[in-house]
Amino acid sequence: MARYTGPVCRLCRREGEKLFLKGDRCYSDKCAMEKRPYPPGQAGKKRPRESEYRIQLREKQKTKRMYGMLEKQFRSYYEEANRQQGITGENLLRLLETRLDNVVFRLGFAKSRSEARQIVRHGHIQVNGKRVDIPSYRVRPGDMVAIAPKAKDLLVIKAAIISSERSTVPGWLEVDIEKLQGSVISLPTRDQIDLTVKENLIVELYSK
Repeated sequence: MARYTGPVCRLCRREGEKLFLKGDRCYSDKCAMEKRPYPPGQAGKKRPRESEYRIQLREKQKTKRMYGMLEKQFRSYYEEANRQQGITGENLLRLLETRLDNVVFRLGFAKSRSEARQIVRHGHIQVNGKRVDIPSYRVRPGDMVAIAPKAKDLLVIKAAIISSERSTVPGWLEVDIEKLQGSVISLPTRDQIDLTVKENLIVELYSK
């Protein structure tokens, strides 16, 4: 599957805010946004010309990069959200949040979504007792997500659990750190998704 392989700190600088793509580094003084809080490139320090399209585009790009997706996959999520009943923007965020890699990250088993994606791909995650190695697998209420028995001693997972003490598990999930497992209580509502995203701008962009 195609994926972005360039420097991720550059993405945060492009969007003008921390996207928390590198785990602990994003909370330290080494964060690129702390050192160079302006867009990359020679013209980075110049004030860009604001327009309605640019604002909508940047919101879409920011959300896409938070979840680690390329355009084709993100667009397919939007089209599915648009077909569902309810508010399209909220449907979109709900679809993104219920991806297995995001749930692993939200439960505190990984420091970032990219790390969670790698953990899933390597077969270290079980859903309802069965191994699942598809990051885009969609969890449902009642599902149990757990670290596979053979992976419980992995340093990357232990480090993530220690790091996750700074964050709060969202209300639509429940976690048992001692057993290294969590459950999906319900589908997330908009107020349970703590992202600085204006999803209505994404809908407006794609609706043109």
